[in-house]
Amino acid sequence: MNLKEIICEQAKKTKEAALTLAGCSTTLKNNALVAMASALLAQSDFILEENRKDLIAGKNHELSGPLLERLTLTPKRIADMATGMREVAALPDPVGEMFNLRRRPNGMQVGQMRVPIGVIGIIYESRPNVTADVAALCIKSSNGVLLRGGSEAIESNKAIAAVLTHAGTEAGLPPHAITLIETTDRQAIFEMLELSDLIDLIIPRGGAGLIHTVVAHSKIPVMKHDKGLCHTFIDASADLKMAETIAFNAKVQRPATCNAMETLLVHQAIAPSFLPMVGKRLQEAGVGLRVCPRTKALLDAAGIEKSILATEEDFNTEYLDLILSVKIVDDLEGAMAHIAQYGSAHSEAIITEDYSHAMRFINRVDASAVFVNASTRLNDGYQLGLGAEMGISTSRIHARGPMGLEALTCAKFVVLGDGQVRE
Repeated sequence: MNLKEIICEQAKKTKEAALTLAGCSTTLKNNALVAMASALLAQSDFILEENRKDLIAGKNHELSGPLLERLTLTPKRIADMATGMREVAALPDPVGEMFNLRRRPNGMQVGQMRVPIGVIGIIYESRPNVTADVAALCIKSSNGVLLRGGSEAIESNKAIAAVLTHAGTEAGLPPHAITLIETTDRQAIFEMLELSDLIDLIIPRGGAGLIHTVVAHSKIPVMKHDKGLCHTFIDASADLKMAETIAFNAKVQRPATCNAMETLLVHQAIAPSFLPMVGKRLQEAGVGLRVCPRTKALLDAAGIEKSILATEEDFNTEYLDLILSVKIVDDLEGAMAHIAQYGSAHSEAIITEDYSHAMRFINRVDASAVFVNASTRLNDGYQLGLGAEMGISTSRIHARGPMGLEALTCAKFVVLGDGQVRE
């Protein structure tokens, strides 16, 4: 078979598995997820060995530091994958849930029931943990999943998918409920995007280039996980020690993630006291600073050297690295205007003790998640109580923010009557 035929056949098998999976009990699905989590831990040495092959190939192909960091698996990351699967197993099953039940004047009852979407196609780059995360969520929500990971993580993804598939099938899941497209041929993406009769939703996870390619070519509805150009605004009333801790965490804790802060906005009233303090700590952590002229003057006066004047491009860049843009703004309105111009509707934060400012920020800033006195790094399915996540949707329809179980269902109307007909 040629590539087109191979992808089509895999999608057909996943479609068949999804139909069976829709009838599986919650107990069966939960037991399968627990078995899959145990298998990940039992096979961690095998998974790490396959991951090392990808890392060696990545270094030979001169992948960037952030990409290598995303690609790297460790015993802890595998343990986190297993923990995430167990947590998804412990969550309520949304499938079959009835809601909005109400009685009409003619006596019939009308409600809605959550049902699986069907087959979900995931196109993703670099991070092999995505293979386990999305498999867990799709199984629990009774969706078949067709996975196409990046070529840089091919050996890692094959290992994880094999472990999960074997354990899941042994526990009673239908074969092909989890299907990995194992070719590294980029054409496989375009073949997937043609299969509107077999795949019900496409979720791309990766850089801007991948997102734009998928949106431009897909004949299937796309749930976008766009770039994370995230901001933190330090208001005039902020607790400066809290602000320093949050800003440092948002940039440094794991800079290669989409919810890491890329621009720090500081109210002019507290800039002279706050910026030297946080600037010193950031530079000591190896963060390169791209700053506005007012910020540079304050840092230079405080003896904090090596900051570079920011360009327009800097404020529009998702660095995914230890680089941070910094700008002094006149007030809250100036901060919100900057976010409106440069933000990607992903994660935005304000640090303030002023309740009215916090509420204005919440109401007016456009993002999948808005944080008050908390780090943007918390925009994550696990941190927000959803278990693992499919990604952080920046779309404006169906689901927005971290996509957990409910986001992987749709609803059908259910009408309960006792003989009603239309007059």
